[in-house]
Amino acid sequence: MPRFVILYIRYVEAVNRVAGHIAMYGIFVMLGILFYSAITRSIFNAPQHWTIEMAQFTMAAYYLLGGGWTLKNGAHVRMDLFYERWTLRKRAFMDTLTAVCIITYLVVLLYGGISSTEYAIKYGQKNYSAWAPPMAPIKIIMTVGILLMLLQAIAIFFRDLATVLGKRIDES
Repeated sequence: MPRFVILYIRYVEAVNRVAGHIAMYGIFVMLGILFYSAITRSIFNAPQHWTIEMAQFTMAAYYLLGGGWTLKNGAHVRMDLFYERWTLRKRAFMDTLTAVCIITYLVVLLYGGISSTEYAIKYGQKNYSAWAPPMAPIKIIMTVGILLMLLQAIAIFFRDLATVLGKRIDES
């Protein structure tokens, strides 16, 4: 494979590794928010309007920013009816075909994310709730997460293509 492809794969995987490691702490942030909500509601009888919504935003950031790293590690669900019995090259070939599908899906998702983010920024969109937080920050985070997954899916495509061509790229 050309050197720029190998550099692309290494760079994207490094960025997703960092984003994934940062995102994994989001679960603790979300648990802290929910714990705070439970304490204020149950013990102090003072429910907070923002806690559930903020926990939802934190969860969205958690799984979207960690999505690229999850893709890289092959931790998403895979139907394994025949896959494990195939040779490495045949698996890589099938993965290149499915990569085209996921890349297409992520491009459409990214397009929608960018459009939605632009709208939220341009019109100062707020969520329709008692708290009414601005939507732009979470939409930006979600769009970045989708972009990271797209870049990782392309890197996986190149890695699998190299395997199909008999020029395996070592894991970083």
